[in-house]
Amino acid sequence: MGCAAAPPNQQHNLCAVYEQNPDWYDYGKSSEKKWGVPPHILMAFVRHESSYQHNAKPAYNWFLFIPLGRPSSAKGYAQIQDPAWQDYKRETGGFFKSRSNMEDALDFIGWYNNKSNELLGISKWDPKQLYLAYHEGHTGYRRGTYQNKPDLIGIADRVNYTAQEYGTQLRQCEDQFKCQSWYQVGPLCR
Repeated sequence: MGCAAAPPNQQHNLCAVYEQNPDWYDYGKSSEKKWGVPPHILMAFVRHESSYQHNAKPAYNWFLFIPLGRPSSAKGYAQIQDPAWQDYKRETGGFFKSRSNMEDALDFIGWYNNKSNELLGISKWDPKQLYLAYHEGHTGYRRGTYQNKPDLIGIADRVNYTAQEYGTQLRQCEDQFKCQSWYQVGPLCR
C-alpha cells in the first residue's frame, strides 16, 4: 500500500482516505511520534501537493510545441525537491527511501516541519505557516518571500482549511484505525 496505491476516491474526507489505505494511518502516526507533527496536517500537505498521486511531478514548461523541462525537481506524494530530499536522507539515513512511498513521504513532511519549528519557531500545529515554509524553504520563509505571492498564500489557506477539516474528521473515526494489525494488542496499540 505504501508504494503505489491508487489515489483515494474521496480526498476531502480523511476517514475515507484511511478506509481506502489503512496503512497510511499507521505511517502518519509513526511520523507524528518521531517528529511531533499531527497526521491530519501531514495528510493535508499530501492532498495539496500531489492529490495523493505517488508519481506526481510538475508539468513541463513549453515554448510553442517544444518542451523546456519541468520548473523544479519536485516529485512524489509530497513534491519533494532534490536538495531537500538529499538533506533528509543524509540526516535520517535510508538509502532505500523513495518519494513515491507514502511512509517515506509522511516521514519527510514530519521531518521538514520539525525543522521549521526548530529553525523558525513555527508551531507544529500551524499548517498555514508550516506550508509557507515548506514551499519557500527556510531561508525564503525567513526573508518573507511568500508575502508577495498571493496565489501561494491562497494555497496555504486551503492547506490550513483541509488540515482543520481532516482533524475534525479524524477525531470522529480514529478508533477504527487503531490496532488493525495482528501485532497491535494492548500496550502496542497507538
